[in-house]
Amino acid sequence: MTRPEVMPILGDLEEAVLEHLWSAGQADVLETHAKVGAPRHITVNTVGSALERLHRKGLVMRWKVSHAYHYRAAMDRDAYFARRLLEAGGGMRELQQRGVLTAFVDLIASQDSRALERLEEIVAARRGARSRKDSR
Repeated sequence: MTRPEVMPILGDLEEAVLEHLWSAGQADVLETHAKVGAPRHITVNTVGSALERLHRKGLVMRWKVSHAYHYRAAMDRDAYFARRLLEAGGGMRELQQRGVLTAFVDLIASQDSRALERLEEIVAARRGARSRKDSR
């Protein structure tokens, strides 16, 4: 299953299941039901259906162990929310044209000066990784 080009809209249960998979790393339907379904008083089948929908949407990967599927998220939490943010802004070109990137950096700086320093470190690391990759 490949990652979706456009991030699908998720229901509350699907989001809760993804959160569980990010926390647990991997889980089967029964484990997921115990953490997500039982507290909501929903059936194992409902949780299994949510996992199946997430698989069809390309957000979880699955493999069979004996007679049961095991699942894990297809991308980590940070990558998921970064894609959601990017799509909400209309794509990178749109974000740049509207000044949203600048506004985002300004917001980060106003909230936490250390976060701005961390952002600079991330950008420098990505540039270094890209230049090493390009020099091969």
